[in-house]
Formats: sequence, structure tokens, C-alpha cells
Amino acid sequence: MNQQNKSNPQRFGLIVIGDEILSGKRIDKHMPKVIGLLAARGLALSWAEYVGDDPQRITAALVRAFASGDVVFSTGGIGATPDDHTRQCAAAALGVPLALHPQAEALIRERMQDTAREQGVPYEPDRPDNIHRLNMGVFPQGAEIIRNPYNKIPGFSVNKVHFVPGFPVMAWPMIESVLEERYAHLFAAVGTSEKSVIVFGAMEATLTPLMLSIEERFAGIKVFSLPSVDHPVYGRHIELGVKGDPQQIEAAYTLLLEGLHGFKAKLGPELVR
Repeated sequence: MNQQNKSNPQRFGLIVIGDEILSGKRIDKHMPKVIGLLAARGLALSWAEYVGDDPQRITAALVRAFASGDVVFSTGGIGATPDDHTRQCAAAALGVPLALHPQAEALIRERMQDTAREQGVPYEPDRPDNIHRLNMGVFPQGAEIIRNPYNKIPGFSVNKVHFVPGFPVMAWPMIESVLEERYAHLFAAVGTSEKSVIVFGAMEATLTPLMLSIEERFAGIKVFSLPSVDHPVYGRHIELGVKGDPQQIEAAYTLLLEGLHGFKAKLGPELVR
């Protein structure tokens, strides 16, 4: 896996799959958690996508993910019920067949034996429902497993795209283990920094040339503008700031403030994150 330089950093994406998210039956908890897991390592989430249990749309989303070169985490749809399509869609997106992964098979059988012991019944490997459970280990050919510390039923990785269950109790430690085992070389000793200021009485269109000039001058910096019309403390205002490479933050922020003074904008509190 090649490291990318600061001007072209490795990007991270998230795909959350499931009708229950789009219908509102479940509230997505994955995106804020992934943002936090990445931020703790000096990394950032570049994009996220929500997809229902529609094989065509899932396949299209995964085609984009595999082609992107981004590190992508996909949550949900890797079970063995009729509404679980992710494994099949991943194989279709890659143009490869599905195959029972030998390590996944061993782990699933181990889990079935554990369950039988807990229930005080004999383990029957050839029972139809146990045979069906092996489908949870049928992955695109060439996949690697992601171990599941909760119940041993693994997820899988293909290149930089990593597939985990939709259950947070399983998904989150699996995502964390992938980050630690595969992407530790990307962790920043000091994460991205952010400085901003509350601006009153200005319009975004007027400030845009200043924002563009700062981004052109500092390759590792993004300038952001967050307008608000009904903030409980500041009322109508714009939070204008810079974020990115900590070594460039101070110089970029100083230039931002100088530019704002040129507009004679009224400035409020400064914020540092």
C-alpha cells in the first residue's frame, strides 16, 4: 500500500447499507463513530454514502469505492438473510466469483459449536440451518477476513475496501482493528488543526475570493465557511476558518484575519479545535 504525500493524502470513505437507515427505523451511529476513530489517529473522513437494500445501487456504490483508491468501510448487509446483498454485490462490482473462505468457514463452525455448548445441545454440522450459516463466510474470491471479537463471524476486505456488519458492537472494534493493522503508517502524530472566527455582517460571496487565495497559497489547508441565520448565541453570522496541516494553520489563519480586516468585517470570538 503506497503512502500518499500531503498534497494528495489518503482519503477515507464510509458506505452505510440498509433500508432501516433510510426509512428512519434505525438512526445511523456509524458515521460519527468512524469520524471519531479517524480523528483520534490524525485522519479524517472525506465522504459518506447511504444506500438501501437495493442490489443495483449497492453494486454501483461499490464499483465507485473500488475504483476510488480510497480506504472505504462498508457497514451492513453481509449476513445470510434474503435482504443481505453486500457480499454478492461486492463480487459483482469486482467481476469475480463468490467462494467460501476457509478461515471464515472455520470461524463460523467454531461459533456454531460454541452456541451448541451454550445451549446444551449437540453440534450438528450437517443440519440445514448450520449449512446455511456458512453463507456468511462466502466472500468475493481473493478476499481477506476481518476478525470479529464479538461473535467470531468475520467480515472481509478486498484491497482497500473493508466490509463489516451493521451492528455497532461488532462493526466498531472491527473497523478499529483494520485501522491499527493496515493503516498505522498513515497516522499523524499531531492530527489536523482548525482555527476559525465568527464574522458578522458579511456575505459568503464577498468572502469567496479571500478563501480561494488562501487555499491556493497553502496546499495543506482547506478554508471553510459555515453560515447561520438563527444561532442561539451569535444570531446571523458566518463561522470562517481554516483547517488541515498543523504546521500551516497559524500562517493561513493570520492571512485570513488580515483579509477580513481588509473587508472591515466585524469579528466575534475565535475558535480553536
